[in-house]
Amino acid sequence: MKIHVDEFKVPAGGRVDLHKWPTVVKPFYKSKKHYKKRLEKQVDDLSDLQRMLYASDSHAVLLIFQAMDAAGKDGAIRHVMSGVNPQGCEVFSFKQPSAEELAHDFLWRTNKRLPERGRIGIFNRSYYEEVLIVRVHPDLLRAQGLDLGSSGAKSLWKERYRSIVDMELHLHRNGTRIIKLFLHLSKEEQRKRFVARIDEPDKNWKFSMADVRERGFWGDYMKAYEACLEATSTVEAPWYVVPADDKENARLIISEIIVEAIKGLGLSYPKVSGKRRRELKSIRKSLK
Repeated sequence: MKIHVDEFKVPAGGRVDLHKWPTVVKPFYKSKKHYKKRLEKQVDDLSDLQRMLYASDSHAVLLIFQAMDAAGKDGAIRHVMSGVNPQGCEVFSFKQPSAEELAHDFLWRTNKRLPERGRIGIFNRSYYEEVLIVRVHPDLLRAQGLDLGSSGAKSLWKERYRSIVDMELHLHRNGTRIIKLFLHLSKEEQRKRFVARIDEPDKNWKFSMADVRERGFWGDYMKAYEACLEATSTVEAPWYVVPADDKENARLIISEIIVEAIKGLGLSYPKVSGKRRRELKSIRKSLK
């Protein structure tokens, strides 16, 4: 069964109602064995594309993962990127900002980690936290020196959306392909995963009371995500809403989105000149 990635893409300028976007779809695998085989093929394809990306040295790729807690970001990154050369890929997880980071503009700390040409950069959470968690908890703005009233806050989000879109367009113009993935988890599935983290000893370390507290703001987060997806999904840097209740299915969808996006760059290995080819033949002969 072919995965049509455009089915998961948020149209530029389109309205977003997450109640209408599924958190689970018909599986793209027939069995666990079939899932592993299909993911392995996609991982191999991605590994080949990463080598070509590195060799061509003309583009960079930035993957952005956003989701509610327990949606499976870490697992998706670990499984989908398992075949990529670590030298050509780097993962950054953005937690609570430091005092130094808070003293700069909201894009500063992530812009320092943007991938260079030939590499894949992965943001596990990103600058989008500044229009998601900060929007749900506007008191966090005070730490940024932005103690705004209600009317000021409304304009702030629009200004931040504009800054993000402008920055992503700038990156696109300069050869960075941005792939943005929102892992769409249902509230019920999150509950099950939280319970599993409590019941299974080897998952206890994952459980945090802070996650449970944030669950109480579920409705606010969905509204924040809807506004964010509407304002920042563009032709150059679209958002993909990935159904995340089935972890294996989500990984297959994510890997297909990434593979198709990098293929779309039209990469190729650098061509060798006739002179260089003759030099190589001469070196080969001497090695015999």
